[in-house]
Amino acid sequence: MNNERFSEYRIMWVLVFFDLPTETKKERKAYADFRKKIMKDGFTMFQFSIYMRHCASRENAEVHIKRVKSILPEYGDIGILCITDKQFGEIEVFHSQKPAKVEQPCQQLELF
Repeated sequence: MNNERFSEYRIMWVLVFFDLPTETKKERKAYADFRKKIMKDGFTMFQFSIYMRHCASRENAEVHIKRVKSILPEYGDIGILCITDKQFGEIEVFHSQKPAKVEQPCQQLELF
């Protein structure tokens, strides 16, 4: 098996940042629908309004980025960031002032 396939420079993380209005019932529904749809596509919450997804390659990341773009709500601010596994591995997370361990997702398998 080719080790290049699992390179920390080839594996990608897609992060979706969003700030959506929630003042009206319609806005709260749009917020909830967007959140549910990205979770259905495999994104998990990193922090409030920041969701992330592990992708096996840049090409796979592009598929999920396209899906997010297809469900953008009418109002609000949304950012999408794609970084390598190597870059994500450099993250420092703190709970209060104490460093916290970043939980790595389980290894995803590719089926052909």
